Amino acid sequence: METQEARLKRLKMRSMRRGIKEMDLILSAYGDACLAGMGEAELLLYDALLSENDHDIYQWVTGQAPAPERFSDMISKISTHAHGGVRL
Repeated sequence: METQEARLKRLKMRSMRRGIKEMDLILSAYGDACLAGMGEAELLLYDALLSENDHDIYQWVTGQAPAPERFSDMISKISTHAHGGVRL
């Protein structure tokens, strides 16, 4: 079984080693700031989000395409974080 420390480290690594540089920057900053404060359900959802295609996530975060319902709240948080606390 994965320890909490190992899980957070794994999620941080997956956040910063993406397929496109923009997502490296956006998700690594979000992960560094927010992962430690997430509860179990939110960590599971974030882990699932990291399995999605980077181009799709980028479009969701930038508002170019609507996020799937299950990710919409998290995408909103990531987008707000990426824009310095200003929700677009």
